[in-house]
Amino acid sequence: MKYTYTKTVSYQEVDTTRRWRLYDLENRLLEVAGDVANTLGFGVEQLLPYGYTWILSRMDITMLRLPRHGDKVTFETWIEKNAHMLSTRNYRLYMGEGTQGELIGQVSSIWAVLDLKTRQVVNAFDMPMFADCVDGEALELPRAAKMLPLKEVEAACQSHVKYSDLDYNGHCNSCKYLENMLNVHRPAFLNTPTALRLTIQYSREITEGEGYSVKYSDTGDACQWQILTETGESSVTARLTNLQEQKTNKQE
Repeated sequence: MKYTYTKTVSYQEVDTTRRWRLYDLENRLLEVAGDVANTLGFGVEQLLPYGYTWILSRMDITMLRLPRHGDKVTFETWIEKNAHMLSTRNYRLYMGEGTQGELIGQVSSIWAVLDLKTRQVVNAFDMPMFADCVDGEALELPRAAKMLPLKEVEAACQSHVKYSDLDYNGHCNSCKYLENMLNVHRPAFLNTPTALRLTIQYSREITEGEGYSVKYSDTGDACQWQILTETGESSVTARLTNLQEQKTNKQE
């Protein structure tokens, strides 16, 4: 079963190029996922009585172009599978209202159910609320480049999780990690319209008051960030690739 939602890009969500900021795009993707989960009966409010909540494990976003202020974008979304304690939710993004417009993006996301007491991932998909919710369709996307820990880096920035970073789960909001990474370093190719691929891997939560550092490496056609906890554990790794530049280099 597929669901569609049409959203309008607001002026608060665009940068100086008047195109969608990536962390605001991610926020809309999470919003749509929440809307569908609530409709199907396993949203956050339905999970909380069991002491459970949703967390995002990975998101892989491919955008042929980023919409601008005032553009309407339709999100088509569905659950591909619930297996091995992970739920795979896919999206297609179209310009305008409905799915007949220009296809501008495809997204694969992986979610898990978190036990709020133990802070551990649990297998909740045998609960009745999850019955008959899987569509089964996979996205035909090339495998994302593997993200290795950064060794040689351009710079590192120290900070800590603040009140404005938190979400209802009591840890740093998924989109805030990306916002903080882009505040540390924004690759030059984001200043011009181009096709992009963003992969984000979440591996360890950071809570209020905890310190962290942001490292990055920029090769011109791709940029990778890594957020480390104050104890040196990897929390989030992200890679943003300029697909148009990579295509041009291959042709040459």
